[in-house]
Amino acid sequence: MSSGFWSILHIAGSLAFFIYGMKLMSDGIQRAAGSQMRNILRTMTKNRYLGVFTGFLITALVQSSSATTVMTVSFVNAGLLSLVESAGVMMGANIGTTITAWIISILGFKIKLSHYSYPLFAIGIPLFFANKGKSKYWGEFLIGFAILFIGLSELKGSMPDLKSNTDLLAWIQNVNNYGILSRLLFVIIGAFVTVLVQSSSAAMAVTLTLVYTGWLPLDVAAAMVLGENIGTTITAELASLVGNATAKRSARIHSAFNIIGVVWMVIALPWVIEWISSFVDNFSHLFEGHVKVGEEIDAANALKTYKLSAFHTTFNLLNVLFMLPFVPWLVRLATISVPSDEDQDDDDHRLKFIGTALKTPELATVELQKEAGHFGEVVSRMSGFTRQLINSAEPKVQKKMLKKLKKYEVISDEIEVEITEYVTKLANQELTSKTSLRLRSVINVCNDLERIGDIFYQISKTIELKNEEQAYFTPNQRQNINTMLDKVDAAFEEMVNNLQTPSYDNVNKSKAVELETEINKFRDFLKDEHLTNLGSPDYPVKSAMLYNNIFHALEKVGDHIINVSESVVGEI
Repeated sequence: MSSGFWSILHIAGSLAFFIYGMKLMSDGIQRAAGSQMRNILRTMTKNRYLGVFTGFLITALVQSSSATTVMTVSFVNAGLLSLVESAGVMMGANIGTTITAWIISILGFKIKLSHYSYPLFAIGIPLFFANKGKSKYWGEFLIGFAILFIGLSELKGSMPDLKSNTDLLAWIQNVNNYGILSRLLFVIIGAFVTVLVQSSSAAMAVTLTLVYTGWLPLDVAAAMVLGENIGTTITAELASLVGNATAKRSARIHSAFNIIGVVWMVIALPWVIEWISSFVDNFSHLFEGHVKVGEEIDAANALKTYKLSAFHTTFNLLNVLFMLPFVPWLVRLATISVPSDEDQDDDDHRLKFIGTALKTPELATVELQKEAGHFGEVVSRMSGFTRQLINSAEPKVQKKMLKKLKKYEVISDEIEVEITEYVTKLANQELTSKTSLRLRSVINVCNDLERIGDIFYQISKTIELKNEEQAYFTPNQRQNINTMLDKVDAAFEEMVNNLQTPSYDNVNKSKAVELETEINKFRDFLKDEHLTNLGSPDYPVKSAMLYNNIFHALEKVGDHIINVSESVVGEI
């Protein structure tokens, strides 16, 4: 095996270690604090300015701007954030991701990482196997932190020696002599690297390492950083592909914001780099002494890593300050570029919210609960179709309602299957006890909603049989069915309200129980009246049997409706 190929494998393996460590860190803290982060997004995004701080805070916590942007797109898709609010969050995420560069610059190259990584393992491993509350996830976070720095240490050590690769270094320096064209080339390279590794933090780590080892001049590295800001938008765009139009617009705002920022910074890059270099040089005494014991380093290259981190932060801060007042314009641009969903067929009710699965089930449940609410609202429409079917004497209307009820029964089956498959994928990941309970609740909700669809379809077949056999309801029977439907509709309304409550923890089922009791009492009344009237000359047996089947079926619908609210409050 050639030394060149071995060096490539060593670099790739080191980078994989870094990315895996960052994923463990991000997943660990999301599992440990997922509900708190959801609450932060819901309560701290009242305007675009507060949204910037929220995006910065969450990204600084999870150490992944991709996780924040995907989370934001998902919340927009679920209707929990507006486009203006999401724009602020994504701008803040760009600032938050600069924390990673500073951590790498300050710690990654200046200390003996193994001195700290292995003690982190010593603390993290026992926590990981403790299985007490959230200790396991904090242990996962510490293990990820340790792996990340081991990967970074290996990445630095795997870079090829400058002395034996003078031709490649000369090529880089030569390509850098073409002014703005050179900058654009390295912007493209930076974007490509970020798309390749699917992590702007990993791409930044590579860039900082190349600067530290002397491979990249500062201006070249800065151009690559600009490209990495464009590359990171790919994650949000991919997450929005299966979302609604609003989610796509949110991702488009993120892309437009980053691309516009890169365009003006490419033009101003020489002057900005000169200013930042001068500024950091004035504080170079603060960085003295940050040298590994027993190891010689190039002090100038070490200082360049601080300059690059300062550039990364400065660019994102300036871009936010410049673009924040123009958020309404960005929203308008995104709205024009992404057509509305409103032109789609109103009767085509499929999944609206899930499909943009987040990295952890704790955050994915937001979309899942929203989808369950949508499912409940879709199924509740079958009551209205049934009412029209019973009360209309027009064959065309009856035929249309029969067709709709059949279609919605198929839709309810398909939605249940798709949600169940989604939950199954989530369940294959590491789950907290609360998330596991929530997923079981959603599965039970979907089972009951699908069963409601089946019952309404059976009612439609009963009415179809009645019409074929020309068995007519008496005015009293028709009125009683309408009254039962009124009570079922009231129960549906409460069920949908419970399903669409942002947090199931805030749901109270008392009203749902009261409505179910009314349905049961009215069913008992109809049953007694029906039995009393049997045998009466003006009470036809054929229509009476069909009438009996219908009001009993509607009572079963009520049973499943109350089951849904019980599942929402955790009574599984």
